[in-house]
Amino acid sequence: MAAERLGYYGGRMSAIELLLVREECRSLSVAYARALDFRDYDALANLFTDDGILDTVRQAEGREAIRASLGERSDEIRTRHVITNMVVEVMDDDVARGLSYLCLYRHQGSESLLPEAVGFAAPAAVGHYEDGFRRTDAGWRFTLRKLHLAFRNPDLF
Repeated sequence: MAAERLGYYGGRMSAIELLLVREECRSLSVAYARALDFRDYDALANLFTDDGILDTVRQAEGREAIRASLGERSDEIRTRHVITNMVVEVMDDDVARGLSYLCLYRHQGSESLLPEAVGFAAPAAVGHYEDGFRRTDAGWRFTLRKLHLAFRNPDLF
């Protein structure tokens, strides 16, 4: 009964195991934001399965393609990704899907290279990520992270 209340239908997981899966998948969203904002592209790419897909401004398929795509990102972009309203639905013992809201703050320019705070007028974009997750030998990883924008500041994004 407890598992059914958590939105999981079938399988062998206990309610505690379901909560742990959800927490690990939510932690991937937070780790993604932190790695992107602090330019740790190796760590970010390792959050994906070998065949994972990152579909944001452009699509990259596979961990190495994701790493290469991020390596092309300008050093003069400073971002902070605020991730909220994370929902994870466990589909079976090894697959889950999720959704999380995004509020993106972004500045582009040489000021971004300095350690001081830079000014901004408004969020650059607001939207959500559609996520796919799979259990691997290394833990849960993204199979898909797809950005859907609801609002976009054309001057910033």
